[in-house]
Parts: sequence; structure tokens; C-alpha cells
Amino acid sequence: MSENIFLGGGGADYSQPQTLSLKYANRHGLIAGATGTGKTVTLQILAEGFSKAGVPVFLSDVKGDLSGLALAGSESHKLHGAFQKRAETIGFTDYEYAACPVTFWDLFGQQGHPVRTTVSEMGPLLLSRLMDLSEAQEGIVNIAFRVADEEGMPLLDMKDLQALLVWIGENRANLSLRYGNVSTASIGAIQRRLLVLENQGGTNLFGEPALELADLMRTDANGNGMVNILASDKLMGSPRLYATFLLWLLSELFEELPEVGDPDKPKLVFFFDEAHLLFEDAPKVLVDKVEQVARLIRSKGVGVYFISQNPADIPEDILGQLGNRVQHALRAFTARDRKNLRLAAETYRENPTFDTEAAIREVGVGEAVTSMLQKKGVPGIVERTFIRPPGSQLGPITAAERQTVMNASPMKGKYETRIDRRSAFEMLQARTDAAAQAAAEAEEQLESQSIAEREFATARRYSGSKVSRSSSRIVRKKDTFATAMSEAVIKELKGTTGRRIVRGILGGLFRNR
Repeated sequence: MSENIFLGGGGADYSQPQTLSLKYANRHGLIAGATGTGKTVTLQILAEGFSKAGVPVFLSDVKGDLSGLALAGSESHKLHGAFQKRAETIGFTDYEYAACPVTFWDLFGQQGHPVRTTVSEMGPLLLSRLMDLSEAQEGIVNIAFRVADEEGMPLLDMKDLQALLVWIGENRANLSLRYGNVSTASIGAIQRRLLVLENQGGTNLFGEPALELADLMRTDANGNGMVNILASDKLMGSPRLYATFLLWLLSELFEELPEVGDPDKPKLVFFFDEAHLLFEDAPKVLVDKVEQVARLIRSKGVGVYFISQNPADIPEDILGQLGNRVQHALRAFTARDRKNLRLAAETYRENPTFDTEAAIREVGVGEAVTSMLQKKGVPGIVERTFIRPPGSQLGPITAAERQTVMNASPMKGKYETRIDRRSAFEMLQARTDAAAQAAAEAEEQLESQSIAEREFATARRYSGSKVSRSSSRIVRKKDTFATAMSEAVIKELKGTTGRRIVRGILGGLFRNR
């Protein structure tokens, strides 16, 4: 097995082999260039090279063209003659048509096997990024995750999170004392964002069975690395969902894989197409997270390759870690374009035989300016390179051909049936049902009591006197003539006349004494 992946021919006559060393392939890379300059074909031949070397690959198929990796190229293709001529020009003597082992994945379960994760695995940071929440709203999401952990309630799908947010709203007074202010307005805003996410297809992302990372890191019977292709043409309709899912997958690889140091070849290569979507309007904490992953994940044997139209789309701290670079043509139509072109040229190790800035501007379709890491990880001198032709089919395959590949996949049947086990939604529903049943039993017991017992239980009346069953009034003793006269006398004595009589009697008594 070769220790290098052949990219194409460089030099004045394109006879100097330009290769990517497998030993340094986990030092990450960049494929950049304007639309229509050949980025997709470069990605395709890199995937072929890694697969042939026994390295599994994960990539997203934004336009559907990369599905051709599943079939071998054909001599009947209109570019067959051009491919053969290019192979001769660059000295690609062992060029042949061959397919790669491919597994198709699809978030919507239509053009590939379903791929899911759980709300808990996604985590509050990425989930807040996915819904574009404010700082206060993100705080409530963090509270929801904390409460779920403390109460032992798994958050698996969207209905779990929605139910938990309702419970938090009902108990916000107690939670506010412990975690800070929990407002109903913020909870309502989160619920609306969840509804928008649901309308965009986010329901398909969350649930079980969740994707097992080991299923992305397989080889076939011949030792060729599996090429995992995520159908992304429909997913690109929700750019934030697309970027967040790929970032989650990258984070999971970082969290789950063990340290391996510097392997002879990567354990997995991850291609992040349309990388600019990851960084557009991203908060600093998220960019810092990506930088951390990019910096440390190489020690776990994972190489990450960003594909974008312009290197300026990638933050400098991350761009500085991308040692293997394939730069297709950049067009400079504005002052900003010229500035970006100059900055892109300055990041390469200069070649005295040509002007790098001019080369980036002038290279044609299927040609690129390349720089790969050499011994001890030193950047190679920049070189103009004719990219080799692909061995797999150039362009998309048919729906029938895709279905044939899916039917033959070992993953068939593993993820198709969704599982809905007991989680936060069911637990909270059980609590609600239990409370409703207890209230109904209490009401039934109250109705079975007598009127007197019911009023006593509800503390509406309380008296030591005898209580009638037909009335709550106290039964008085029967009135008599003597009683009536006594009451009249007492009333009269309390009046003005009564007071005069009392004073007269008392005064006479004291005078006599």
C-alpha cells in the first residue's frame, strides 16, 4: 500500500508528482476556489485515495454529484478521452476506473439511511446555536438540561424538550430562586423556535436509534475505507441545521474517540463542505469550540478538511491549522476580492519560478495551486498542479442505482425504524396523569360526604352548636314571654333613659350614706 495519495502533476510540464502524505493527512486541510473551478472533483479524488488506502471518509453531498463515487467510471463517458490524455500528461500510469464502497445517509431518510442523534447528545450550546437563541433564552435551555439530569429524565426527541419547557414554565417561581430569572416570554420564544425547527425537518434529526460512530469507521471485505455520503441537497434548504449537524458530528468524534497520537494514517477523514455556513454569525464561544476541536482532534486520528469558496471564510485561528491545501482559481472583480486574493497567496510557501498570486488568479478548471505537508510537518513549496481524473463516475447516479446500493448496505434496517422509549415526555405525562387522578379521587370523596361534613372539611363554617342536615344555621332555643321582656328591659337600660335612671338610683344611695 502506498504511503501517499496521488493528487496530480506539477512543475512546468506537469510531470512532477504532487502527493498527500497519509502520515500528515490528519493535520487537516483546505479546498478552496470559486464556483465551477473543480473543488468537487478534487474532493472526489481525495475520497477515492483515502478509501483505497483503507481510511474511512465522511462527506456531505451538497449538489448530488458525489454520489458517483458508488459506481466506476465508464469509457462511454464524454470526458473519457480527456481523462486518458490528462493521465498521460501527469504520469498517472496506473489510472483505471473503479468504484468505492459507499454508504448513503440522509437526515430525512429518503436518499439514504436515517441518521439521528438525541437532544441530550446535541447539548445546550449547539441546540441554542441551531435555534439562534438569545443569551437569556440559552440560559433557560441550560436550566432545562440541568433539571433533566437532576430529575433523571432523558431528553431524546423534540417532544421531550417541549414538555420539559412547559413544566419549567409551571414551576418557574421555584426555579427562579435557584437558577435565576425564568420568564414565560423567553420560554414562549424557545417554543416558537422549536416549532420553526420542526417545520424545517428538525424532528427527523432527534430521536432513537441514534447514530453509532463505529458505523462511520468501517472498511469493506477488501480493506477499502467506507465512503459515507450525507445527502445534503435538501438539507441545504436549512443552512443552520446543516452546519449544526456536521459540527455536532465532529464534536462527537472529538469526545468519543480515544487518543492515538500520530498514526501512520488517519482513522477517519471528515470533509466539511460549504464551511462558511459554520462561521456565519457564529458566537465567539462556538468559534472557540471549533478551534479547540480542530486543534486537538488530530491526536485522535481524525483529519478535517474544510471546503469553501474563499480562504477568508475560515477564521484565522482555524485557517492556520490547515496544513494541506488545494487552492483553485479565485476571481478578483472587486477591491475586496483582490485583497482576499493577496492574503490567500501570502499563506503559501513561495515558489521562485512563478508568482503565487497570479497563479491563483489564472489557473483553469481542473487545475490548482497546491501545498502539502512534507517531512516533519513542514509546509511544501507551492506548486501549480494538474488534478488527476477521478476513477469513479463523474456526476450523480440515478435513484434506482442509489436504491440498489442502499439495499446492499450492511446498515439496511438498523436505523429505519424509530424507537420511542420512556423519556422526559412520558415521565412528565405520568406525573400529570397521577396528579389529575388524585384530584378526581379527592373530588369524588368530597361529593360522597354530607353537606355538614363537606363544609367542615372545606372550613367554610365551624361552630360547636348543633348543625342541621338541611341547613347550616344554628338552631336557637324556643323564644318565651319572659325572655322577650328581659331583652326589652336590657335594651332600654342601654339607652339614654336607662342611664339616667341608673345615675338617679346610685346618687340617692350615696346621699343617704
